[in-house]
Amino acid sequence: MDAFVSLAHGLSIAIQPMSLLFALIGVLLGTAVGVLPGIGPALTVALLLPVTYKLDPGGSLIMFAGIYYGGMYGGSTTAILINTPGESASMATALEGNKMAKAGRGGPALATSAIGSFVAGTLATLGLAFLAPYLVEFAVQFGPEDYFALMCVAFVTVSATFGASPVRGLTSLFIGLLLGLVGIDLLTGQARLTFGVPELLDGVEITTLAVGLFAVGEALYVASRRHIEEEKLEPVRGSLWMTKEDWKRSWKPWLRGFAFGFPIGALPAGGAEIPTFLSYSAEKKLTKYPEEFGKGAIEGVAGPEAANNASAAGTLVPLLTLGLPTSATAAMMLAGFQQYGLNPGPLLFAERPDLVWGLIASLFIANIMLLVLNLPLVGLWVRLLAIPQPWLYAGILVFATMGTIAANPSVVELGMLTTFGVMGYLMRRYDFPIAPVVVGLILGPVAESQFRRALSISLGDPLVLVQSPISATLLGIALIALVAPFVMRGLNRFQAVED
Repeated sequence: MDAFVSLAHGLSIAIQPMSLLFALIGVLLGTAVGVLPGIGPALTVALLLPVTYKLDPGGSLIMFAGIYYGGMYGGSTTAILINTPGESASMATALEGNKMAKAGRGGPALATSAIGSFVAGTLATLGLAFLAPYLVEFAVQFGPEDYFALMCVAFVTVSATFGASPVRGLTSLFIGLLLGLVGIDLLTGQARLTFGVPELLDGVEITTLAVGLFAVGEALYVASRRHIEEEKLEPVRGSLWMTKEDWKRSWKPWLRGFAFGFPIGALPAGGAEIPTFLSYSAEKKLTKYPEEFGKGAIEGVAGPEAANNASAAGTLVPLLTLGLPTSATAAMMLAGFQQYGLNPGPLLFAERPDLVWGLIASLFIANIMLLVLNLPLVGLWVRLLAIPQPWLYAGILVFATMGTIAANPSVVELGMLTTFGVMGYLMRRYDFPIAPVVVGLILGPVAESQFRRALSISLGDPLVLVQSPISATLLGIALIALVAPFVMRGLNRFQAVED
């Protein structure tokens, strides 16, 4: 019952004119960047962080959430029309969606994608609203050693989830943790890794790192590649509307997609890629029309797209209740919270309920806006694909530089932006995941302070880290998550040798 009251209060905040305006800007930007290949919601939020630092925190976070949802919607448009997913989570959609577009059924493919995203996104947001209070009640019982163990789980699972290699993920995390040490030690007051540069005494700015790695690094990476093959845009032919048969074949995959997407997205090692491919595999096995798979089966679009958007709401569960980001965009949103001096977690629900519940309620409104915008404006989103890439990325570089200078006018900050941009390019070039660096910088100082608090309370006894059942369990999970990828790889190699 408390969740209903809180949600009603949140809706009263979300329907205020400024909140609606921020949500509309977010979903428009999110859909636009989702449509443009290579520019995902994480990059957009990173670009907007320095621009929004003086805005109202609630409005900015509503806009960031709108970008997240919009990016998930928009990514399906390019996946269907040019077989180029705007987001990695839209890869499964491209398998059947592009075949439908080539067969002249791009309209129904886009329609089932938009409606499925709306259905699953709405159900998942309801799940977020009713699950969050229970997680908060559980998290309130955490001591410093439990929080440290939770940070360890976040470090390991994020490193193992992002990228193809766990070693590369851990290397990226180590870089982030190292950057988190820069600045003044809060316990001793000593400067650490500042190398005599006064601007570094406050530490590395999260916004500078995020913009450098995501925006500048991506622009340099795209500029370094040559077009091997021209992207061929499939025109949307025929009606956009789904037939009665299309509806009949889509509604069950929508619900199954939600069932895959929301719980997996809410896990610390969740993300959107796993549930979308699980949904695609399930639909392929359950379909009454197996001969259509690989040639343009509508179930293969409906299920993965529903799973995609449900997982987006799912990732907000650990972010808001525990302060754990499980995707690159969630890491950027965490940076957005910290930009305003807010720390997501159980205390935020008690200290700023208006902000948290206003944000959750705005997701319902964003979902409705996206459904209304996506179906009639497909033609407009398709025209965005005609923007030449040099113009697009040159604009991103200018916007990134101006935003960073506006937030912190310093030559040192600009030098750091350039350095992080080159680092982001090299990481992309050699397939090192970027998100763990941001997570390491944000959560590293938190983990350090909780670790030192736990040791101070126990008078330096390290066994305090495993005496609590919660911390012992979480450290066990972290250890398993760390070892499992290496064990699986060893088993696969052993099987390959035997074969």
